Amino acid sequence: MVCCTGLKPRALVLAAALFAGSVLHAQSTPKDALLVLSKKDRTVSIVDPANLKVLTRVSVGDDPHEVVASTDGKTAYISNYGGGALHTLAVVDLVRQRALPSIDLGLLGGPHGLAFVGGKTWFTAEAAKVIGSYSPATGKVDWILGTGQNRTHMIYVADDRKRIITTNVSSGTVSFIEKITRAAGPGMSPANGPGPARPMGPPRDDWDETVVKVGNGAEGFDVSPDGKELWVGNALDGTISIVDIATKRVIQTLSANAVGANRLKFTPDGRLAFLSTLRGSDLIILDTASRQTVKRLKIGHGAAGILMQPDGARAFVACTPDDYVVVVDLKSLEVTGKIDAGPQPDGLAWAVRR
Repeated sequence: MVCCTGLKPRALVLAAALFAGSVLHAQSTPKDALLVLSKKDRTVSIVDPANLKVLTRVSVGDDPHEVVASTDGKTAYISNYGGGALHTLAVVDLVRQRALPSIDLGLLGGPHGLAFVGGKTWFTAEAAKVIGSYSPATGKVDWILGTGQNRTHMIYVADDRKRIITTNVSSGTVSFIEKITRAAGPGMSPANGPGPARPMGPPRDDWDETVVKVGNGAEGFDVSPDGKELWVGNALDGTISIVDIATKRVIQTLSANAVGANRLKFTPDGRLAFLSTLRGSDLIILDTASRQTVKRLKIGHGAAGILMQPDGARAFVACTPDDYVVVVDLKSLEVTGKIDAGPQPDGLAWAVRR
């Protein structure tokens, strides 16, 4: 250890500054980062996926459930859920690793599911039975649409923003919300007498909603990489509903033996689907072609969030009751590591700096 007793005050300050700078540089957020929420600690951990080390933890407010990163990888948004009682989205600067002012959603209580598409943060709000979008550019919620369903929970937004899909837990349904263009309204005759009809207005954008009944407790879901199918985990039934997206019909129900089903995710190649359950010790892995369970991987006493690494090498699964995140190799389908990112981990996200 080097003794600094002989240094003058100015030299001590300089030495301290250099040391602090080196520590900050060593702990800076990598280009690719894993984000892990801890519900109990009310933090988001920024994890280096190369070595599975937690670089820092940032406070994100009460009851954080889901997290999503902006397209440029510089900002994270977190839903403060509270079973419908809370109404904020926490915001984190991933570059400076600090909390930013939260977004107050006002009467839109119970924000939960999140997506970041087209430069906007899309969210569900269970207590208000709506979905909406927040624009970072304007600092405002710029769109809201009611679902008319109970506990609108998770959300998917297509890249072209013309299709939105949600699961509605208590209703046991899936909502397909699709953007359409309405033609001009019916014509009206001039007020001063006969003549050609005048259109009531120009064509306008509108939304069509189709509600599909799936299983009881419909919660976690994913869209297959080819965009043809939607797989939904049904928590109360322990089943998986497979919906044909083109026809919006349930084409098959799988008996997955997964009561408490929480999240479902496809591998990037679409070959496998992972299903977590908060009431069992297994991560259920299914072959999507045969619709058969190929493995029930022991990971703990229950699991919630699932995240696939974009390159298809690994999956990360939040084992909420056990206070760790397991790392699963997607070739061997074995657990290859664990991450301590705080008690009761749940939502996971991948941030790529651009």
